[in-house]
Amino acid sequence: MERSEPQRENAPRRIRRRDLLAGAALGVAASGLAGIGRRVAFATDLEKPPVEAEGLTAYQNQKQVFIRWNNSVVVTYRAHDSLKFPYFGPLVGPASGISMTTESSIPYPHHRGIWLGCEPLNGGDYWSDGPLEQGRILSAGPVVGSVNNSCAVISDRCEWLRNDAPSPLEDRRRIVVCVSSERVRLIDVEIDLTAREDIRIDSAKHSFFALRTAADLSPLNGGVLMNSKGELGAAGTYGRPAVWCGYHGPREHSKQVEGIAIFNHPDNFGGDCPWFTRDYGHLSPSPFNFLRKPWRLDRGAKLSLKYCVVLHAGTPQEADLNKIHQEWLSGDGRFVAIRA
Repeated sequence: MERSEPQRENAPRRIRRRDLLAGAALGVAASGLAGIGRRVAFATDLEKPPVEAEGLTAYQNQKQVFIRWNNSVVVTYRAHDSLKFPYFGPLVGPASGISMTTESSIPYPHHRGIWLGCEPLNGGDYWSDGPLEQGRILSAGPVVGSVNNSCAVISDRCEWLRNDAPSPLEDRRRIVVCVSSERVRLIDVEIDLTAREDIRIDSAKHSFFALRTAADLSPLNGGVLMNSKGELGAAGTYGRPAVWCGYHGPREHSKQVEGIAIFNHPDNFGGDCPWFTRDYGHLSPSPFNFLRKPWRLDRGAKLSLKYCVVLHAGTPQEADLNKIHQEWLSGDGRFVAIRA
């Protein structure tokens, strides 16, 4: 039986569907990378954004809320029932158009953008990716409130739950997302927690309001960890009080400098709260890792916490984070809309 003649090098090759799909995928990836650093594009099936997409808009899909600026996502609040806890992610940089946080990365895959959690708390784990039965923070469902040209309000009520144990906490959240300029975005967060049982927290590094930044902003990958006093890295910020702390640096693809920081209110935990910081990209204004004796909250007592997350183009000095922090405390300037 004759064998078919070998295919010549210059003979036309049959184009298969999967080749076309692979080529299309490469084209999309290349065009996406080419666009990084410019204004984030609106929906590609439109020649220009619709009028109703201009400015700041809010869109809710069940237990997720997407806040957009000129039709591009600024931040998403995710509170689906399958989650360990509600969290913010992605949080998009004003200069690069790419996320300034990660929703999961090795070796700590349970870090989710910006979130609230704790472990251990009355024997429960409200922090890691363990089974939900060991502890979870369940949202009743976020509610979008007032929305104007620059700010949107989200409220939520959450129960801290664990199987075969009483619920230790209930929390109510008020979140205001504002675009104060093309270079600064603000997420103002107020959380009121009520103890349903006597609460005891021993020394816990996994505790309360926390951030996991994108890898390229961490010091291990060329970024800078800095606090309000100008102290640098985990060596200079760990365990030290500061009014704000954050990461900044050139983004991996665009090389544009931008940063993300958390403002800690002086009323939180009695003031002068030390920071838990890591050079790989995790920080939290939490006192619980530095306790000398257990922290307690009696049944029926309340704990009120206030934070502000700032996404900024440029360095902290160029963004003038110290000035923005003072405006946040006083409610002046760009924070008038938030406090209204």
